[in-house]
Amino acid sequence: MNKITVIGAGNVGATCANVIAHKDLANEVVLLDVKEGLAEGKALDIWQTSSINHFNTRVTGSTNDYLKTKGSGIIVITSGIPRKPGMSRDDLIKTNASIVKEVTEKAIKYSPDAIIIVVSNPLDVMTYAAFLAANKDPHKVFGMAGILDTGRYKAFLASALEVSPTDIHAMLLGGHGDTMVPLPRYTSVSGIPVTELLGPAVIEKIVERTRKGGGELVSLIGTSAWYAPGAAVSQMVEAIVDDQKRIFPVCAYLDGEYGQKNLYLGVPVKLGKGGVEEIIEISLNAEEKKLLTSSVDSVKKVMKVLDDMKLFEE
Repeated sequence: MNKITVIGAGNVGATCANVIAHKDLANEVVLLDVKEGLAEGKALDIWQTSSINHFNTRVTGSTNDYLKTKGSGIIVITSGIPRKPGMSRDDLIKTNASIVKEVTEKAIKYSPDAIIIVVSNPLDVMTYAAFLAANKDPHKVFGMAGILDTGRYKAFLASALEVSPTDIHAMLLGGHGDTMVPLPRYTSVSGIPVTELLGPAVIEKIVERTRKGGGELVSLIGTSAWYAPGAAVSQMVEAIVDDQKRIFPVCAYLDGEYGQKNLYLGVPVKLGKGGVEEIIEISLNAEEKKLLTSSVDSVKKVMKVLDDMKLFEE
């Protein structure tokens, strides 16, 4: 791929650009931010590791100059602010939705055919905001959450079982955060169901820790995580660039799947050069359906806040 743009040069965006460059997935990675010099500085720092880490992807930075992003095949949006003390959820949505709308519209102007991956929080509704702003096929606008959530889930399972995390396969559904729906029935270790290896109480404890995974890190380091989110986005980018057709949990647009319409939600998809090439519907038992319904309700409440802002009305 000729060019990949990462908008937002904070910890997640810079980590994402760094991992993409290391994998040589494009001729150029453009890192863009509104803060003067930030993107240029981080891009220069990453580029100076190229001879040390043996990659050829040129990494460049820009302060709010979208012309430099022209012709990007993939645009990753990490822009937005974290929730601050005393800030309501509605205030966070209002601020970040306005940011996501603005950066999406500016980026699409110069790269109309780009696939857009959203990382900004609250994830499900910000992906929906980018979809409305981009006004393009929803298969080319989707969000990163499930790969991060399953990454945490697999890491916790690997520690509990004392096995390699690379041997663990897992899937989850639903919104990003407390309402995610991990699926132990669809979790295995080298083909062995995890339910054969761990008791229900231990699995439930791991599931609960996964749900609170982001909050645990905030309490430890005082800010959101960045290594795992940056790596998770990069895995999605790699699947698209190399047309790997990987089966990943992705925040995707539903048009009847799982009984939902006009909603972005975490579901298993086939990810390739066309973006979300297929949404995979798996069978759920009564308890899993109940959890998914609860997750959908939570996402819809947040979406209503966005709709009430009337940001996308002419």
